Amino acid sequence: MAKKSDHKSYDHKSQEHRSHGEGTRVRARSSGQGQRQLRVGEELRHVLAAILARHEAADPVLQEAVITVTEVRVSPDLKNATAFVMPLGGVHVPEVMAALTRSAPFLRGLVARAVPLRHSPTLHFQFDTSFEHASQIEALLHRPEVERDLEKAHEPEADENKTPEPEADMKKEPEAGNGA
Repeated sequence: MAKKSDHKSYDHKSQEHRSHGEGTRVRARSSGQGQRQLRVGEELRHVLAAILARHEAADPVLQEAVITVTEVRVSPDLKNATAFVMPLGGVHVPEVMAALTRSAPFLRGLVARAVPLRHSPTLHFQFDTSFEHASQIEALLHRPEVERDLEKAHEPEADENKTPEPEADMKKEPEAGNGA
């Protein structure tokens, strides 16, 4: 008898544990990627950046290129990873991207030796356009019409601190009534 009640309480605790774990996963995924995906992606980014900085790939294009790995996004099952890269100065992008695609299996092997995972993810490379988007936004913000609009947006805040004009109108109304 005692074993059955112990067994039931064990099941009860394991159910609570499972429900707690599921809630944690839901919260982590609501921000995009899960915590493990983010950790693995960051580790892969560091390893890939070091490999590319040491020019370990035999491809002549990669031997000469300086490549920045800005982000690595990992699939939920950790079997695929997309590395967002940018050659220094944004030059020779098509050649560098082709060289990275050709060298992906070799780079995967180097990553597998450096990062302890059950399965090494298949590497995919994508040109990072976030720097271009940032410079476009910066250019838009410095356009004369946008700067003028931004100045107008700040002016009403300064006017709110001054004495309101409706009070002056209220004072004038009684005077107009007295003069009639």
